[in-house]
Formats: sequence, structure tokens, C-alpha cells
Amino acid sequence: MTHLLPFLPERSAQPRESGVTMMMDKGLSLRQAEDFITHSGHLADVIKLGFGTSLVSRNVKEKVKLYQDAGMRVYVGGTLFEAFIIRNKFDDYRRYIDNFGLDTCEVSDGSIVLDHGQKCEYIARLAKNYRVLSEVGSKEAGILIAPAKWISMMKAELDAGSWKVIAEARESGNVGIYRPNGTAHVVLVNRILSKIPSDRILWEAPVKSQQAWFIKHIGANVNLGNISHDDVIPLETLRLGLRGDTFFQFLPEEFHKLKQTV
Repeated sequence: MTHLLPFLPERSAQPRESGVTMMMDKGLSLRQAEDFITHSGHLADVIKLGFGTSLVSRNVKEKVKLYQDAGMRVYVGGTLFEAFIIRNKFDDYRRYIDNFGLDTCEVSDGSIVLDHGQKCEYIARLAKNYRVLSEVGSKEAGILIAPAKWISMMKAELDAGSWKVIAEARESGNVGIYRPNGTAHVVLVNRILSKIPSDRILWEAPVKSQQAWFIKHIGANVNLGNISHDDVIPLETLRLGLRGDTFFQFLPEEFHKLKQTV
């Protein structure tokens, strides 16, 4: 139906390498997953079973199959990877994700201290059999990482075999690439973008203002993650300029004279 309106940005086609939307499933039931697929599944590319929810949820294997049959890749959150690693159970982690038929995984060190060389080794080993996303940045508030270090870690993880690197924000959206008030660290983001291709980064952006900022800053086909199941459709309207926050973003300049001012 988007063909009815001119001046909408062109969205990348699925399966996408850019413009990816990652939905964070924090414990949806089978019925809720079915409903999500029916009304929003055509707009989501990747599903993250957040943190350790897959370990305590029912019918996970059945839910994974629902998502996969609808064309979405599924993986368990990086916090669960860390829970296995800190207990020295890497092989058990692989068996765990294989049990669910997952072809995607996340490697992170947002909660534990993990030598970066060892992290890259885990990425390289997993990349032989899975599509790997790796997360950069701490989940702890107040821990600041210099832009040069963000860049060097992202480059090393991509070289090790990551499909995309995830810029940490947590589900609260106030750590990592964001300030405590939820606004983006603009200098940090721009420094990263000067060295790392945009389509190789997935920016965690759980809050509408963050989503709108990245769309304005990078474009409609920016990769965004940690999107709530009920925000996938609203996010797509932001991407297309069909919501107030991005309404004039893709319209020609002559339309801007009609913009409301206060």
C-alpha cells in the first residue's frame, strides 16, 4: 500500500542486510507469537529471545519454529551466552542452541569481564556454523568506553566473523551509546560511523525518540534492535516518515513551508 504515496523512502527488501529490525521477545507465549507474526511478522527480520528468558519459558522450540517458518532468524540473548561462559560451559551452550534449531547466536561481554581476544575466538568458532551477532559496550551505567576502543573492538569482531556488531544500550536505553537521560552520545556515534560501515552495525534503540534520531541521522534503512513486539509497526511508520517525529524527513524542501511551528 505504500505505493499510494510519493516521496516515501525506499525500504530494503527481505532478507535484509540493511534496514534490519530486531524484535526483542521477552517471554511471549505461543499465541502471542502467532499474533505477532500475523500482524507484524512481515516487518521484523531478527528475533532475540531476550536475556535468559528462553531458559525459563515454555514451548520455546515450538515458538522458534513459528518465527523461522515466517522467515525470521532467532537467537537467544547475549546475557545467556555469558551465563554459560562464566560457568565454563561453552560446549553446553552450543548444544543448548542446537536443541532449538537456531542458526544465529550472540556473543557478548556486557556483564562479565572477558578478554577481547578470547571473545573474538568465540566469535570465530561460532561463525563456522552460525550467523553471529556480537555486542560491544557495557550494561553497567557509568562505564564509559573511549570511541577509539569501540571502533577497534567492532573492527576486530567483524574480522573474526560477526555478521553485525550490536551497539549496547540495554533494554532500558540509557547505557552504552546513550547518556543516562536516553539521548545518544552523538560524538561517539559519529566517530564509530566514520570507521565502521553503517550496515554492519545494529543500534539498540528501545525508545521511540532514539529510533527517530537514528532514522534522521542515518536514514530509513538503519539497523535497529531491542524493539518491543508492539513497537515494530510504529517503528516502520517512523522509517517511512508516516509519524510526526520523522514526517518531514523524506519530503522535498518545498513541503517544509507547511510545517507547523510553535
